[in-house]
Amino acid sequence: ARRSNNHFGIKCHRGWRGESVYAADDTPNDCFRKYRKVEDSYEDHAQFLTVGGRYRELFELSAIDYKGWARGLQKTGYATDRAYANKLIKLIEDYELYRFDNKNYRKGITRRQREENLEQEVARANWTHQPYKTHGLVYVIAVNGDSFAGIAHEFGFKENDLLKFNEVPEGFPLSEGDIVYFQKKKPRADKPYFEHTVQIGESMYSISQKYGIQLRNLYRLNKKSYEYVPEEGDVLRLR
Repeated sequence: ARRSNNHFGIKCHRGWRGESVYAADDTPNDCFRKYRKVEDSYEDHAQFLTVGGRYRELFELSAIDYKGWARGLQKTGYATDRAYANKLIKLIEDYELYRFDNKNYRKGITRRQREENLEQEVARANWTHQPYKTHGLVYVIAVNGDSFAGIAHEFGFKENDLLKFNEVPEGFPLSEGDIVYFQKKKPRADKPYFEHTVQIGESMYSISQKYGIQLRNLYRLNKKSYEYVPEEGDVLRLR
C-alpha cells in the first residue's frame, strides 16, 4: 500500500498494462498492480468486484452489512486466508469503523440532534420483539433496522445497560438475527455445550453471544490473547 498505492492487494492478472511491483504471497514473487494515486486503487478495486459474475450475489447485500460482505468475500475465493472474514470483522469492530456507515456520524451531527432523530425513529416504529430464554438468559432477536437504543426503549431498559450486558460500545450496529441479552452473560456455557467449532465469519464476540458467555472468559478459557482471530475449523472450549 505504501510503495504502490495498492490498498487492496490486487494482483496483476492477465491484461494488466500498468506498472507493477513484486512481493511474496502465494508464490515467492507474485506480481501486484502499482497505481499513481490512492484513488486509482479504489476505482480499480470497484471494477474488480463488479466485472464478471464471481461476486454478483454480494451486491444483493446491504452496503452496510459488513459481516455478510466479509463472509461472502471469503466464500467466493476473494482471499486465500482461512481466517479472512473473521479478521476483517474483528478489525471493523475493534476500531468501530461501522460508525462511518451512519450518515449522522459522517455529518458530525450533535448529540441533541441524534436524540431527536431517535425519538422520531421510535415513534414511527412498530416494535414486535418476542423475548426468549436460553442458557438461563432472557434475550430478543434483532430484526432489520434495529438498534440498541430502540430495543431499550421498547422494553424499558437504559441503553447503557443493554450495551453492558452485550459487551459492546455505544453506536455498535445490530444485524438481523443478532442476539440481544437483557441480563449479564455467564462465566461459561451451560452443559452440554463443552466446545465449539469455528465457522466462516464467526468472531470471538459472536461465539460469546451464541452461548451467552462473557467475552473475556471465552478468551481465558482458551488461553488466547485479545489479538487472536479464530480460523474456520478451530475448536474452542466453552466451559
